[in-house]
Amino acid sequence: MSGHSKWSTIKRKKAVNDAKRGAIFTRHAREIAIAAREGGGDPDSNFTLRLAIDRAKAVNMPNENIERAITKGTGGDKDGVSLEQIAYEGYAPHGVALMIDCVTDNRNRTVADLRHALTKHNGSLGEGGSVAWQFTQIAYYAFSAPGKSEDEIFELAVEAGADDVDFSEELIEIVAPVESFKSIGDALKNAAISIDDAGLRMQANQEMDLDPQQTIKVMQVIEELEDLDDVQNVSSNLKISDEAIAELQV
Repeated sequence: MSGHSKWSTIKRKKAVNDAKRGAIFTRHAREIAIAAREGGGDPDSNFTLRLAIDRAKAVNMPNENIERAITKGTGGDKDGVSLEQIAYEGYAPHGVALMIDCVTDNRNRTVADLRHALTKHNGSLGEGGSVAWQFTQIAYYAFSAPGKSEDEIFELAVEAGADDVDFSEELIEIVAPVESFKSIGDALKNAAISIDDAGLRMQANQEMDLDPQQTIKVMQVIEELEDLDDVQNVSSNLKISDEAIAELQV
């Protein structure tokens, strides 16, 4: 996960000052609305909503936007459009498998946007089940924990149900079964650890190696997909090397 997390960290830092902040706020508002619809509007009892709000605040989304999104999700906004979550499958260039998580009020628009973005780069949308078998859904957390030792973090994570804990210079990452998502989040909160990224995501069972230039090309296509209004997250089986990340930052 380390290459993917480094890339995600770079993109998150960029997003805070991105000129397209309105689109970023829209994406977070949809995430909040869906979380509120599924589990209620109280972040103290709805863990998924609490995380969605934390992510929105990390990109400086105003409180009134957050409250409006919660109201929309709980049905308080009677004029609001109906949102639905859909996962699409497809291929990037060089046969890289993609799982594309979307929240949309118009499936036809979403499919058209995805197909256009992929086909112009020699990729394609796939049928349901065409690539999903290459992924496993996991619970994921990423954070820094100054003042905490690796032993403390490891013990906390394992006791809460983690399968793996990875320590790098910038981030600590926890991977766990889906059913341990809330218990790990609660354990981190009780330890006063601020979470940088968290969610249920699709992890590739086996990653695909490409050369740095091919890797960069696929990363750019994934970024283009993630910039679409209806796309919340894109998972791939691409192995992202440090060399590719370094070249992309030049």
